[in-house]
Amino acid sequence: MTLIVRPDRRAPTVVQMLWVRVGSMDEVDGTSGVAHALEHMMFKGTPDIKPGEFSRRVAALGGVDNAFTTRDATAYHLQLPVRQLEEGMRLEADRFARNQWDDDEFKREIEVIKEERRQRTEESPRSRMYEALTAMVYQASPYRRPVIGWMSDLDAMTPDDARAFYRRWYVPANAALVIAGDVDVQQVRALAEKHFGAITANGAVPARKPRLEPQQVGPRRLEYRAVADQALVALAYKVPQWRGAEVDDDADRDALALTVLSAVLDGYDGARLDRALVQGVGTGGKRLADSAGSSYGLMGRGPQLFMLTAVPAKGVSTDAAAAALQAEVARIARDGIQDAELQRVKTQWMAGEIYKLDSVANQARELGSNWINGQGLDGNERLMTRLRAVTAAQVQSVAQRYFSDEQLTTGVLVPDPSRREAVPVAPAGPRPALTHD
Repeated sequence: MTLIVRPDRRAPTVVQMLWVRVGSMDEVDGTSGVAHALEHMMFKGTPDIKPGEFSRRVAALGGVDNAFTTRDATAYHLQLPVRQLEEGMRLEADRFARNQWDDDEFKREIEVIKEERRQRTEESPRSRMYEALTAMVYQASPYRRPVIGWMSDLDAMTPDDARAFYRRWYVPANAALVIAGDVDVQQVRALAEKHFGAITANGAVPARKPRLEPQQVGPRRLEYRAVADQALVALAYKVPQWRGAEVDDDADRDALALTVLSAVLDGYDGARLDRALVQGVGTGGKRLADSAGSSYGLMGRGPQLFMLTAVPAKGVSTDAAAAALQAEVARIARDGIQDAELQRVKTQWMAGEIYKLDSVANQARELGSNWINGQGLDGNERLMTRLRAVTAAQVQSVAQRYFSDEQLTTGVLVPDPSRREAVPVAPAGPRPALTHD
């Protein structure tokens, strides 16, 4: 198991995060959602801890706890008074090594997870559209499956599916303990050796087979019809991710330039997409969209996307909104960006990266995320150093090379009142309360 410690003595508090390098991308078809289901079950007990008692004990220590699952990882976090760190470690080590629960506990919790899917996905037309779009964008990559899982897989999931996933992936070599706060490194190491060092190394990390996404050779389009107040258009382009190589390569340089491009388009109030589509600058004041945005994943264990989105204004078609989004990228490809824009987004990025470290929780999250993605402890510093070196010419170059229809998948949410009966309905009776992320 990896131990990462960052002392920060500004307050007598500590954040402990246990990161496991396993997420929804490590599932197999038919058991989508099992990584997230196991995250819930990790709160359900050990031979010495009853269901729900873990969080009660943390609260009694004056702390808070939670967890989350992503495509790439599962993480469990506690924030505690520093004097309670050893007890927090003992609790975390116990459930990592000895998680157990009975079948009835799983059957109750899977209903909570299904309710979470209903509330966060199935009752939201936009969420359902994005889920369908992702499944179309990716053909081979496991990123095509939703983190929470398909409802049919949740219906069919068994307690042994979660137990098998736990035995396979929750091994010390696949985990990192991150501690940030008012601590001494050697003392933390001694505590970690005491509580985690005794865990049996019950197997190596399973081999991960490459599931490379095949080259896209033409545009794809999805029209998702649902009961919705407004239409939505999303343009998804396959682009390279930042791998943080020790020596810069072309793909990493392009990834950083794409980060700047996204910020130029939508990184601050009055950025290019807002001015052109929402404020109507350059169109005689004509409002083309009620909102418009840009996003880019930058890094992850799997392939990343550059996404442009818009909610068309009244009387504006989704095709017109999509064309307006593409026109802003094409304008940068043709004319480049101004030095003032470049410096503004760089300054904002650097400030955001620095200010977020005022929080020890953010420090722990950053260190764990870097570990998940194979970055060193200096990953964030290297990222900022290389981002400072991005030039306007590089931004113009990626705008020219990555936004052809060959790599485009378009998703359109089409309001359709006739689809009301198609919206999934929750079972009758009280709805389960949501618990963890």
